[in-house]
Amino acid sequence: MFFGITIEKLLLIGVIAALLIGPERLPRYAEALAKFTKRAKETLQGARSRVREEMGPEFDDVDWRKLDPRQYDPRRIIREALLDDTPTATMRAAGAAALAARTTPEKPTFAPGEAPPFDDEAT
Repeated sequence: MFFGITIEKLLLIGVIAALLIGPERLPRYAEALAKFTKRAKETLQGARSRVREEMGPEFDDVDWRKLDPRQYDPRRIIREALLDDTPTATMRAAGAAALAARTTPEKPTFAPGEAPPFDDEAT
């Protein structure tokens, strides 16, 4: 099941709760549990419809199992990265080109005796 709770454990918890609550209060608690479950289901459905509405038609195209974080194995990711057959010379050339294309911002120049602007409200 979920959280390591089997059907037998769930039934045992239910029986113990019924004995502790008692026959007088049990219907009230069962009704409250049903209302809570219904409200939680409506909230989840509302969130799902809102996400579908905001994402548009792309929502149905997403493979959610592919994005499950439990499927990621760090050893597999590292192995695939190390076995990647991209030539290192090409990577070095691309890195050098990116470094050469990077521009440094020019420093503002002020006339002699001119003070830079000061904002007394800045933090």
